[in-house]
Amino acid sequence: MLLQERLTQKIPAWREKVQFLRKEKAEVVIDHVHVRQVFGGMRGLKVLVSDISFVDPYKGIHFRGYTIPEILELLPKPGAGKMPYVGGLYWLLMTGDLPTEEEALSVEEEWRKRMTLPEWVKQVITAMPKDTHPMTLFSMAILAMQKESAFTRQYHAGLTKTEFWGPTLEDALTLTARIPVVAAFIYRYLYGDGTYIPPDPNLDWGANFAHMMGIDDERYQDLSRLYFILHSDHELGNASAHTAHLVASTLSDLYYAFSAAMNALAGPLHGLANQEALKWLDAAYKRYGGVPTPEQMEEYAWDTLNAGRVIPGFGHAVLRATDPRFKAFYDFGEKHLPEDDYFKMVQVAYEVIPRVLQEHGKAKNPWPNVDAVSGSLQRHFGVEPTFYTVLFGIGRSLGITAHGVWARAMMLPIERPKSLTVQRIEEAIQEAEAAVA
Repeated sequence: MLLQERLTQKIPAWREKVQFLRKEKAEVVIDHVHVRQVFGGMRGLKVLVSDISFVDPYKGIHFRGYTIPEILELLPKPGAGKMPYVGGLYWLLMTGDLPTEEEALSVEEEWRKRMTLPEWVKQVITAMPKDTHPMTLFSMAILAMQKESAFTRQYHAGLTKTEFWGPTLEDALTLTARIPVVAAFIYRYLYGDGTYIPPDPNLDWGANFAHMMGIDDERYQDLSRLYFILHSDHELGNASAHTAHLVASTLSDLYYAFSAAMNALAGPLHGLANQEALKWLDAAYKRYGGVPTPEQMEEYAWDTLNAGRVIPGFGHAVLRATDPRFKAFYDFGEKHLPEDDYFKMVQVAYEVIPRVLQEHGKAKNPWPNVDAVSGSLQRHFGVEPTFYTVLFGIGRSLGITAHGVWARAMMLPIERPKSLTVQRIEEAIQEAEAAVA
């Protein structure tokens, strides 16, 4: 396998570097912990390692050092004017190297060989009532595939620690190959006629998802490629990625870890933001009987803020500028959906809301993030809003599994932070204040 060969070449040098840092530089202080971080969900603590992605406050997400515009320009594409192969991004996430077309297509071919969905997975899905949330079915289907884990099988057969990454890569490729198949079948079971559309061997990973959804539109094939690339990773500290990292650190396989990650993604504070942003726009559309004027959008935004609510899709925990992922989707909308009413509302919101938030004065970042636009694009193609978090999860499978392979390659230990009582924190504060005095 071409990808495995490349990683076999790269891992020894990275492993040596990590072991040197852990042994020779172990006592070097690189951060300080504040009480606000202990009580504030550890926000901002520098305690995780990710060479796969990094969020710059002003330039946004970087995948292996490349910005979103660079990614969309440099990765191999299925044709002029098309979005890149998702397999090319996966090669980059895994290896750190921009792929050739041959390397991108080698990943696509690996996925194509592994896309067959076991019958028992379909049975698990269809055994559940149709009013089950799609994220519940998604997590259950992922767990149902766990019995085929190469890592678990080889670990119990006898596997040295230095070899853990190999079968983890096998699991990563099989899991990511099947994820869009599972998701599309869940969609057709809950919202369609329940028929299973098998993958088309002539289509790439992103386009195949559109085919299996039953959406026969080349624009949606391109949107799927773009959607999964933009949602693939966002550092290791976000709730879903960190959950997967924690679970996998116990040597649970990637099926267990990714299912747990999707349970975290299902929370309203994490994966539901795009759905909430669309609901906010939908309420504005109904209130004004169509696309609001800039003046009406300003009124609606102030009414939201004055009611003590936030405007979904605007602001970000790390970013301090317009999210480049928003801009990539926005450009797609301008090119392909300029007459869509909901995309027009996104345009009006982009014109008005940053100024309103600046006047309001409480938002650290008044600019739109990816969620401000992604739901409106999916809505155009008839995709149900309750399914948007599953779409998020399909993309996030790429980054989470790449992190999982590299955590095993670098032989990272089980994660085990120390907890403190409130009394011990109070004592530590007194000690610190006495030392300053």
